[in-house]
Amino acid sequence: MIPAVRVENLGVSYGKRAILHNLSFQIPNGSFFIIIGPNSSGKTTLLKTMAGVVKPQQGVVEILGKPLADYAKKTLAQKIAVVPQYTPTDVPFKVLEVVLMGRSPHLSLAGLEQKRDLEIAAAAMAVTRVDHLADRRLDQLSGGELQRVVIARALCQQPRLIMLDEPTASLDLAHQVNIMDLLEGLREERGLTVIMISHDVNLAAMYGDQLLLLKEGRIVSLGTPRQVLTYAELEQAYDCMLLVDDNPLRDVPRVTLVPKKFRHQLDC
Repeated sequence: MIPAVRVENLGVSYGKRAILHNLSFQIPNGSFFIIIGPNSSGKTTLLKTMAGVVKPQQGVVEILGKPLADYAKKTLAQKIAVVPQYTPTDVPFKVLEVVLMGRSPHLSLAGLEQKRDLEIAAAAMAVTRVDHLADRRLDQLSGGELQRVVIARALCQQPRLIMLDEPTASLDLAHQVNIMDLLEGLREERGLTVIMISHDVNLAAMYGDQLLLLKEGRIVSLGTPRQVLTYAELEQAYDCMLLVDDNPLRDVPRVTLVPKKFRHQLDC
């Protein structure tokens, strides 16, 4: 089966500074793929490169079996939807207007929405449970509401892949699990390939089919949560003391930070 994404010998630099070094991996269709790693490890650059926002200096990125460079921008936007880490709210747009922006790759040159576009927007808002917010301005939304609106906009593109940069950052626990459950549901029900960045390794373990652990632009580990979230791999990547044991809810690891005052309990 053709993978959703194939990356081969990928290298990206900003000026003279190398950010990503010879990365090679594949992301299966319909999978939940989560990129983890410490700050400044190249996670966002990798996501932007796979989305066609950043051009690599070396290597190849293929989307659904076709080189990224061969896609027209409009066609690519029909395949990939991107949810950025930050969404500005100081703009006078209402929720419905923002969600409808996701239809732009499918509109004619006139750029006017038709009945079908409104129906798709309404369905996207219903799935993400923001339909009751249609007339609300962005600056009137909570963090969780705003994130669901941006995901609704992405769904309006009717993509095959959705890429998200830390979609649960700055959300409380309830909103974190709601967003992750929403993404998992979209993967299961629509066959979407979900690719996201997360700093929460425990959420990554609970939801991810495959994890990619980066450090300084290089792959430390790639595989299932059980393969990636080992003490040795995590210590190498994060350079801090951790406790790795079994999650009682699922056959995946659970990672606990060990503050200095508790380290004596581990006989280290």
